[in-house]
Amino acid sequence: MSQLDVSPPRLENTVALFLDFDGTLSPLQDDPDAVFLAPGMDDVLIQLSEKLNGALAILSGRDLTDLSKRVPNALWRFGNHGLRSAAPGERMADTVTDAPDGLICRFQSVISAFDGVRLEKKGPVLAVHYRAAPDKGEQLALQLESALAEYSDYALQSGKMVLEAKPSGANKGVCLEKAMRAFPFEGRVPVMIGDDKTDEDAILVANRLGGWSVKVGEGASAAEYRLTSHKDVENYLKEMLGDL
Repeated sequence: MSQLDVSPPRLENTVALFLDFDGTLSPLQDDPDAVFLAPGMDDVLIQLSEKLNGALAILSGRDLTDLSKRVPNALWRFGNHGLRSAAPGERMADTVTDAPDGLICRFQSVISAFDGVRLEKKGPVLAVHYRAAPDKGEQLALQLESALAEYSDYALQSGKMVLEAKPSGANKGVCLEKAMRAFPFEGRVPVMIGDDKTDEDAILVANRLGGWSVKVGEGASAAEYRLTSHKDVENYLKEMLGDL
């Protein structure tokens, strides 16, 4: 048994806990608009945050406005891969910078040739979902890379049945490291729990800063520990709430 197959240790009240949303706190679904926390998990997360003196954050690739409809606003929320953030109870700004119109048009032109593929605009981030056309990922990636050629600040990153065009600042690792320099996370031990390739950036930073990390689901990871599914994450957090 490799180290990654080992279940994570108990949470201490000295940690700063960062949690991905899709695939970690909720199941992956064909329709991302249908994804919400399981009943009772709102309360579990709020109580955990209180036990950690507020040092719990949801760190997601979803647009912050969308994310805030799905998790309690009593929590720290980092959306758009860290480009947008909201403190507990904070009112979000109404104005959001969008991706360049030319890039949106290029992406729309590419995906129009593929059945079952859709474009999601997440402020400056563009996500191309192909869960309904799983055999088209490689072809899509090649064409989207070509569409990005003139946009040097953007890069394409693959995830679970999604390809995302992100500006350089959209990085969960950068977000986690910045958060760890500020209240209420500063001086704590960072712990990152996530399931996708975009979470690996934050996993690497948490490890480097002296913390630890958990990979959810199958696949290689820089994390030290593994949980099998979002249901195991739910059970783990409930168990940890009883221990803290």
